[in-house]
Amino acid sequence: MSLLKITTRATATGPMLSITGDLEYDNASGLREALTTLSLKPGQRLILDLAGLQYCDSSGITAMIIAHHHARAAQADIALTAVPAHITRILRIVGLDQVFTLHADGDELV
Repeated sequence: MSLLKITTRATATGPMLSITGDLEYDNASGLREALTTLSLKPGQRLILDLAGLQYCDSSGITAMIIAHHHARAAQADIALTAVPAHITRILRIVGLDQVFTLHADGDELV
């Protein structure tokens, strides 16, 4: 098991959260807590950079859905970037590739 690390940085389009490690039952609350500290404005984009995400269970997926709701409530957009192939597969299986915009590289979003 790899510890979860969430790093937040401001970009020109809105906040970017870089998520590394395992996003699972024991620590998915860390992402939910990080979202509560974000101040999103209408028209901004919340970016979740998943390049370092090694594992994601259903609790992690739920935390990403909460991030989606948080962005929409603020009239902001949300995008996932640098999604590893094994996480993309999970998102496709559960249909979340139709909910989230997936980008190969976060640099194109900032």
